[in-house]
Amino acid sequence: MNIENLLNIINKHVPFASAESWDNVGLLIGNKSATISGIMTALDCTEEVVDDALKNHCNTIICHHPLIFKGIKQITQDDGYGAILRKLIKHDINVIALHTNLDVYPKGVNAMLANKLKLNHQRILNPELRSYYKVQVFIPKENLIDFKNKLSEAGLAEEGDYQYCFFETPGNGQFKPIEGANPHIGELDQISSVEEYKLEFMIDYNQKQLAQQLIMQHHPYETPVFDFIELQKEADYGLGMLGELEETMNTMAFVNHVKTNLKMPSVRFTGNLDADIKTVAIIGGSGIGFEFDAINKGADIFVTGDIKHHDALDAKIAGMNLLDINHYSEYVMKEGLCELLVDWLNNETEDFKIIASKLNTDPFNYL
Repeated sequence: MNIENLLNIINKHVPFASAESWDNVGLLIGNKSATISGIMTALDCTEEVVDDALKNHCNTIICHHPLIFKGIKQITQDDGYGAILRKLIKHDINVIALHTNLDVYPKGVNAMLANKLKLNHQRILNPELRSYYKVQVFIPKENLIDFKNKLSEAGLAEEGDYQYCFFETPGNGQFKPIEGANPHIGELDQISSVEEYKLEFMIDYNQKQLAQQLIMQHHPYETPVFDFIELQKEADYGLGMLGELEETMNTMAFVNHVKTNLKMPSVRFTGNLDADIKTVAIIGGSGIGFEFDAINKGADIFVTGDIKHHDALDAKIAGMNLLDINHYSEYVMKEGLCELLVDWLNNETEDFKIIASKLNTDPFNYL
């Protein structure tokens, strides 16, 4: 398998387009035609992780945090990011980043954290809204089946695991061709009445141009009539997870539960130390800004990282419980992503291994 094949498979499950606009995901360093010798998953792509990949004969690193993120103004060979980039390129190591697209994936980072905390009845905390188009086009009965086949063959009118998803309504179309027209049906200056069908189907937001091209190409009329109606619906992906503990815990019991299951030396808490915790909301990394949504949806505590002083103070005044598990808690994605990759690739991993880096890339020491 080469890198391009791997990227295509990943994109089917964790679409790169679902990442935030400011993010940097996909193949950051490497060659799409390179054959994969091994895959190593990592939270961060540090120089030590690159050495670990080389030691384990893995020429592909899939990390959560993009190595190339902020603007790089210079690359020096002997230190900093320059040394990492030089080593990667020198040894033909490919680097793929799955960041916010893995965050919003239903089985991604937040689901992995929720599983570690043994949360039941998991559901997405903040489902995203997905834009799409409803298309309606009017077409003669005699051309209907062939027209639908052409659209379906091109990948339109699909819903989940279903293809050929059309709805049609019979009716009568009237028109009068005038000078300059070259009608498929009817005569100049004569009103024609034709048995037509209104055909309706849904397409993804990025399929609009393709749909318009296919309609113009395969519709028998010189001037086909069609509409694109933009709509939105709740997506089956989004940020964060909400779930319930098996049994209600007091605050200290829950804190110890988190530290034990995430193997964390320390955490920070603000709120009511006498609270009862049952429903838990979690966003890995830095999720401040969603704490009010979490509490409004019934969470007894909001678990995230990188909580600043004033955000913690605001939450305490508002009577909310927050638990800061720091940003490195996302390390759970290393083993979790290995499992996902094995599932996605099925039997296509015979020639290479998929392993998680064992290195701790937390920049902090807990003293």
